[in-house]
Amino acid sequence: MSQRYLSTRGSESGRSFEDVVMKGLASDGGLFIPEEIPSLPSSWESEWRDLSFAELAHRIMSLYISPSEIPSEDLKTIVEKSYSTFRHPERTPVAALDPKDNLYLLELFHGPTFAFKDVALQSLGNFFEYFLVRKNQGKTGKDRHHLTIVGATSGDTGSAAIYGLRGKKDVSVFILFPKGKVSPIQEAQMTSVLDANVHNLTVEGSFDDCQDIVKALFADPDINKTHNIGAINSINWARILAQITYYFYSYLSLTKSANYKAGTGVRVVVPSGNFGDILAGWFAKQMGLPISKLVVATNENDILDRFFRTNGHYTKKPLDAPTDAGVKETHSPAMDILVSSNFERLLWFFAFQTDKAATSDERRKHACESVSGWLSQLKTEGGFQVPAAIIEAAKAEFESERVSNQETIDIIRETYRNCIPTDLPAGSPRSSKTGGYILDPHTAVGIAASRRSIQRNPGDYHISLSTAHPAKFASAVDLALSKEDGYTFSEVLPEEFVGLEQRERRVTAVPHGAGWEGVREIVKAEVEQELEGRR
Repeated sequence: MSQRYLSTRGSESGRSFEDVVMKGLASDGGLFIPEEIPSLPSSWESEWRDLSFAELAHRIMSLYISPSEIPSEDLKTIVEKSYSTFRHPERTPVAALDPKDNLYLLELFHGPTFAFKDVALQSLGNFFEYFLVRKNQGKTGKDRHHLTIVGATSGDTGSAAIYGLRGKKDVSVFILFPKGKVSPIQEAQMTSVLDANVHNLTVEGSFDDCQDIVKALFADPDINKTHNIGAINSINWARILAQITYYFYSYLSLTKSANYKAGTGVRVVVPSGNFGDILAGWFAKQMGLPISKLVVATNENDILDRFFRTNGHYTKKPLDAPTDAGVKETHSPAMDILVSSNFERLLWFFAFQTDKAATSDERRKHACESVSGWLSQLKTEGGFQVPAAIIEAAKAEFESERVSNQETIDIIRETYRNCIPTDLPAGSPRSSKTGGYILDPHTAVGIAASRRSIQRNPGDYHISLSTAHPAKFASAVDLALSKEDGYTFSEVLPEEFVGLEQRERRVTAVPHGAGWEGVREIVKAEVEQELEGRR
């Protein structure tokens, strides 16, 4: 049966995988989701146990992509090409950080930009390329289909998207990032890429301001009429799909380790901002991966943690906060997000699953109506309350933790002092003098949450996602470790980062107050200039 996709807000259904990849966001502002979550083959664990990462990705993606859209051999080629750029042979290896407490790290920073976003964005870039080659076969000049990708970043998405799309034919990529609120390494990674199809735009404000501009562009009929706008943020379903693989890969890696005891619970802890990464874990769990709990780890921008702790009240600001409360700047800037866009997908499924209507079509209709109503309330009133059945369903699948700025620094220091693993994957960040493991601040949020979960659930295995290399966040790592024996930041710095901040750069500042309309005009002008240069 062909896998089809629908919008969380109800205006679109029956969409193909190609449609949802190329469009990114539905015309009603909703996010695309699969109409059915596929189940695993009955013998998946034995059949998939020894597959490589790319082979496993091919099996999982095949459950969501119909062979009539992408033949199996073509999909295999796309997957192999996507992960050939990774430095580690396992692509996403698992490190035993603290075996006595059954604490493991899933290292997701072995891709070209040293961040977990590479896992999804290398493949997304290749999906775009595959579909464009097919669309443009035999076409020349203005008849060719040109894709204009627009994305917002708090740091890692931008560089990963740029590295996934640089130099690709018939694609322009525009990355919006908040001025002064990404790390120097992240900014250098983005702006030092000089390929003609790459455009960086700095915006006054926060990541949420950048994301609002992107959503406004998707909703604007003017630019959608003249340009084919596409998405690279995790609103694009292909991002979520690609990330499902490493939940299976880490589970299978754990079960093959000498320390594993069958029948013991497995919890996965995920540093969360926009909710895309952990949502992929939820899909894996729904498919049949035996994860006992998913733990949401937030920093002080804790809208997700408050949802669970206030029994389903989702609000932009804490109830006791002043009216002008906004995004807090923390040591983990990629998680400095006020509203988690992908949470909409999860809410749709919980609304669908808890509805008492007789037919699937009725439940779908009701879920779309509920999500549309909640998101409208979020926009007009700043928040909404979900029914008791939904928060109960959410708590059955998830737990949450909030980690403060100081706790983030403390856990980087404690891990360096106390976690001296002897058997680590090549490229793991550690001190050569002390052997201490070095966390980036986002990963530290996850480890702090893991430590609390271990106290509540001693004996369970915990896989904590390591989302970025610590070299990308020098200020936080130095703040934690500058006085520690054996630590020097230069030792942590990968050779790919040496001299990066001194390279030539290209970036456009969006004029203050220009709004999304100003960005629209910049995009139009840059695309026209780029295309003129190719003619």
